[in-house]
Amino acid sequence: MPKPLSDADRDEFLAGKHIAVLSVAADDGRPPASVPIWYDYTPGGDFRINTGAGRRKAKLIQQAGVVTLVVQREEPPYQYVIVEGTIIDAATPSPRAAREAIAIRYFGEEGGREFADRVDGTTSVLFTIRPDRWITADYSGEL
Repeated sequence: MPKPLSDADRDEFLAGKHIAVLSVAADDGRPPASVPIWYDYTPGGDFRINTGAGRRKAKLIQQAGVVTLVVQREEPPYQYVIVEGTIIDAATPSPRAAREAIAIRYFGEEGGREFADRVDGTTSVLFTIRPDRWITADYSGEL
């Protein structure tokens, strides 16, 4: 049986380089939208995600005001963190520093800055998500 992650272990896990899956309700008769997305997380604080302002997911996030993020380790020992959260801010256009920080997290300093340079001039939105509920599992004791 998996055990829950402690708050410290959860924060350490989220500091790793993982791709989150974001899910948000849809109001057009389709099932919830679920998409992979980069994230930034401040331990004990909020998540930030950045996306194109005209994308379907951005519109759905703005309409719903709440999202679910799933972050997982895909190799043993399996672990995951699910956070249900409320959108507490939506900055359009997203600040360059925030977009760059998220890109650097995934591509490193040089690659992150190059990525941020390539997307300059596009209209994006930076969503800040306040965690409301956590669900975690650690299967490391199962192996």
